[in-house]
Amino acid sequence: MHLLIPFAASGSPACRQVLQRLSLPNLEKLLGRLTLVDTDEADASSRTPPHERARARALRLDAPDGQVPWAARQAIQTGLAQPPADALAWAWITPCHWKVHADYIVMDNPLALALEPAQSLALLDAMRPFFEEDGITLHYAAPTQWLACGEVFRDLATASLDRVVGGDIDAWLPKSGQAAPLRRLQNEMQMLLYTHAANDDRAARALAPVNSFWVSGTGALPADWREPAQDEPVLPDDLREAALAGDWTAWGECWRALDAGACAALLAALQAGHSVRLTLCGERGALTFESQQKGMFRKIASQFGRKPLSSLLNLL
Repeated sequence: MHLLIPFAASGSPACRQVLQRLSLPNLEKLLGRLTLVDTDEADASSRTPPHERARARALRLDAPDGQVPWAARQAIQTGLAQPPADALAWAWITPCHWKVHADYIVMDNPLALALEPAQSLALLDAMRPFFEEDGITLHYAAPTQWLACGEVFRDLATASLDRVVGGDIDAWLPKSGQAAPLRRLQNEMQMLLYTHAANDDRAARALAPVNSFWVSGTGALPADWREPAQDEPVLPDDLREAALAGDWTAWGECWRALDAGACAALLAALQAGHSVRLTLCGERGALTFESQQKGMFRKIASQFGRKPLSSLLNLL
């Protein structure tokens, strides 16, 4: 069993204050018995956040920053593409709300839109012809997640939603020449969406309009890629919403619930003699621990077991 925990820590001063008084007994017991076997160090400017990098490694999806082909994998899983990988390039298109300020633009969490399937489908149908003019085919997957197929997405680096939500989008917008058609489409869609009936209906209900879209999960699967035989890591999203909102008090409460749930289950599996693996991910990096006492990190792992939990999580 591999438990992979995103948003386990943040560099925010408010988060670090919460960490100082956070008690996570099951996690502490796990860290006292597991060995550090891998570290992932980058910085918070990477397009692919640490938890996505860790998940990609577990799935043997080696890719440059911002080019893990998540959408291509989903296209195969949903039957839109045929395995083995058909070499087509895919992307996720996320309808979203951009909040315009005087000198910057912030993307709200798309889930906060509470976008209904019928509204999402209506927006997709309106936008589809414009995308098709640029050789992009759109497919509905969920209200805030569409799948798109087109050559423009091949080798195109894009930022994960988990990097962009709640912050200034300018640092994350793809600015390469290859992305020019997508930037033009964003401008065109802003004009189209401004007068769309779905947004009129949302305005009547005091809901934020859908006024743009975000591109992520871009790329094509390697022709020889196969789903790994082992189970995919367990990836709880308990901490995500509070972390993206910067609500660190709520994040601490979510951590306590996660400790009592998934961490307790992993500890029980360890105590029952099963091999387990734990990956803690923050904004910059990740630490992976496992139950096999081997490797060059044994001494370091024992030192982690003696340090305060907050000291360990602050490394992320």
